[in-house]
Amino acid sequence: MFIGALLVAFLLSIFLTPFVGKLAVKLGATDKPNERKVHIKIMPRMGGLAIFLSFSITFLIFTLIFTNDFWKQLPLLVGALVIILIGMADDIYELRAAPKFLGQILAALIIVLWGGLEVEFINLPFFTDTLQFGIFSVPITILWIVAIINAINLIDGLDGLAGGVSTIALVTIATMALIKGDSFVAMVALTVTGSTLGFLKYNFHPAKIFMGDTGALFLGYIIAVLSLLGYKNVTMISLIVPIIILGVPISDTFFAIIRRIVNKQPISAADKSHLHHCLLNLGFTHKQTVLLIYALAACFGLAAIIFTFATMWGALILVAGLLLIIEIFVEKIGLVSSNYQPLLKMLNFKNKP
Repeated sequence: MFIGALLVAFLLSIFLTPFVGKLAVKLGATDKPNERKVHIKIMPRMGGLAIFLSFSITFLIFTLIFTNDFWKQLPLLVGALVIILIGMADDIYELRAAPKFLGQILAALIIVLWGGLEVEFINLPFFTDTLQFGIFSVPITILWIVAIINAINLIDGLDGLAGGVSTIALVTIATMALIKGDSFVAMVALTVTGSTLGFLKYNFHPAKIFMGDTGALFLGYIIAVLSLLGYKNVTMISLIVPIIILGVPISDTFFAIIRRIVNKQPISAADKSHLHHCLLNLGFTHKQTVLLIYALAACFGLAAIIFTFATMWGALILVAGLLLIIEIFVEKIGLVSSNYQPLLKMLNFKNKP
């Protein structure tokens, strides 16, 4: 069932993407070059519609054939449809931030209130009591979904980057779902994986079409929901797993916020200092940069799997090590700014005779 869903979605995506590209051009959903972007010609975007269509068709086929839970899973599809419509509107009309944000909240509300997806409590390490979120459970869950949607959207800056990083996250989620025996999460994750891999045939450098906000918002939504489905109402240690899986987009988003605070810019301000920009500035080619970030995402995925089987102390040590490595890497490539090197300066100071 799992491999079948992946293959059907993959083939559908390969078939549908060229048609979606032609539709994007007719609707005016094109991406024009500017000082913040690395492409040099007008490109069709809205390619994420092909990912959504291939996923939805495959999901419906396999859900109707292999399960009796179609109506139970309907909130997931309806929320995804809302995200797709918002993404398409943005790709065609370039919406302002406010309507995009409201659309993301609406999609999150659908899966939370209708679908019943809530993080209600966590068990804290070294304590016997649980931390109940109470009335904050819904806002916290919505905040997570919206944050991941935007994190995936922010890394969509190079050919194949968001699609590849999302695929690695989805494969990690599917692997861990299979280990836990959660067949639904595994099937959905692998179906979206197949859809995204089919699209990457046209989106990897040099790209023939961009996924646009249609694709980035959809992938962020699906990844956010799936990461919560497997880890809600668990220990603090286990709740860290989806954060590790999404280490690349979360880190890039976090340090983008830090960078804008340091530079006294609005948090929503766009810039050309994201992870992929920094690597390009260091001399890596377009393809090398994408592959390097793929490797980073794969390392986070592997760390998440190892983390799951670690003891509590082992998990804490692993998290501490990851945070240290991330900080050194960020300072080395200048992700915040060229002058932001507190840890490197401290280590250099200690090494001086």
